[in-house]
Amino acid sequence: MFRFSGYDFDQESFLASFRYQGPDGTPFCEKVQFKKTDYDFSKKEILDRALFLAHIIIGTSYYKAHPTPDVSLDAKLDAFQANFFSTIYQEGLSQFAYENNLTRDNLAHFITNNEVTTSTNLDYHQTGGILCGQSGGKDSLLVAKLLTNSGKPWTAIMVSNTENYPKVIDKTGAKNFELIIRKIDTENLKKSAGLNGHVPVTYINMAIMLIQAILNGDNYILTSIGHEGAEPHAYIGDLPINHQWSKTWEAEQLFSEYVHKYISENIHIGSPLRKYSELKIAELFAKNCWADYGHDFSSCNVANYKQGADNRTLSWCSLCAKCANSYLLFAPFLAPEELNLLFDEHKSLFEKPELFDDFKGLLGLDGVMKPFECIGEIAELRAAYHLKKPGFSDLPFDVPVSDFDYQKTYPASENLTALIEQEG
Repeated sequence: MFRFSGYDFDQESFLASFRYQGPDGTPFCEKVQFKKTDYDFSKKEILDRALFLAHIIIGTSYYKAHPTPDVSLDAKLDAFQANFFSTIYQEGLSQFAYENNLTRDNLAHFITNNEVTTSTNLDYHQTGGILCGQSGGKDSLLVAKLLTNSGKPWTAIMVSNTENYPKVIDKTGAKNFELIIRKIDTENLKKSAGLNGHVPVTYINMAIMLIQAILNGDNYILTSIGHEGAEPHAYIGDLPINHQWSKTWEAEQLFSEYVHKYISENIHIGSPLRKYSELKIAELFAKNCWADYGHDFSSCNVANYKQGADNRTLSWCSLCAKCANSYLLFAPFLAPEELNLLFDEHKSLFEKPELFDDFKGLLGLDGVMKPFECIGEIAELRAAYHLKKPGFSDLPFDVPVSDFDYQKTYPASENLTALIEQEG
């Protein structure tokens, strides 16, 4: 079995420890340093419930070393919780399963052992505060700009594994910035010498931000995610293979429902951009943010977001699927000479032979698999290609036309959308 060994929170240092044990006996301990506040620890039950949630979700980073259907934890789970955690460890680890030849049956199954749903009738000190995740990418900077323009005070937060962070965050107008440090147990992961692969990192960050929000007394925890993630890359039986399951609307709803059931009905978590397509978000960014952030942001993971990377100044590698995806999304809204300034040698990415297969995967061509990245839908990116401004070079292969309507809106949390919609 994979064992969830326990967790604790030091009230002096605000350091949380999350402990696990792999089926091979390897112990793991991840530590997360939170920002100190004047939190009233006499009302710590709500904090404990958030720590428990984070304990389960962060466990994906260690469970993946030696995946097993059987897990052990000293806690009672009702049917909703067991299903929720099983979904995280199955849908949330679907890319990992695909890359390691696993099936749903090989992944964790949490068992119901409690019939009573935990009440959320807890005393929660509310400030009405807004905590907004930031990364230096277009989506989070757009939310930052719209929040600041609306005059609403808000706090920026970033979850990182180093003290470095993109300096563009300092320009967002946030009243405070909280950098939360994850100290991943890389030493024991290396000793374990098990499997490796993608985990639902958006859920991990949401769980960590939830804890800091409770310490602050905030009511709103904002991610920055549009309509994305629902289009699978492939299937293993009935398991859809999805790089970004934890970014989907389904995942946001599940997380929000868990928080309302077990933690507090007064804490709202999710994305105010959810109703917009990725292409619409690119248009909004070009309109609202380009003058301020156009040459300071990046969506390239290779250049900026690997563990231990110095990402104080963001850049683009110009050779990955994320760079290609961003190029497609912005081509309808920026002149080529402006967009090309972001990339290597200031040249069109449509002319880079090294990216042709990435573009084929993004555009659903020649049987090339859709890249495992946070990217737009195939129909959406085909539409972006054909909407590109005059002056862009063409790809050396035909791209089918698409009737994708990027102005269409999608289901979203109305109370979160309302935080920015007057500017949207």
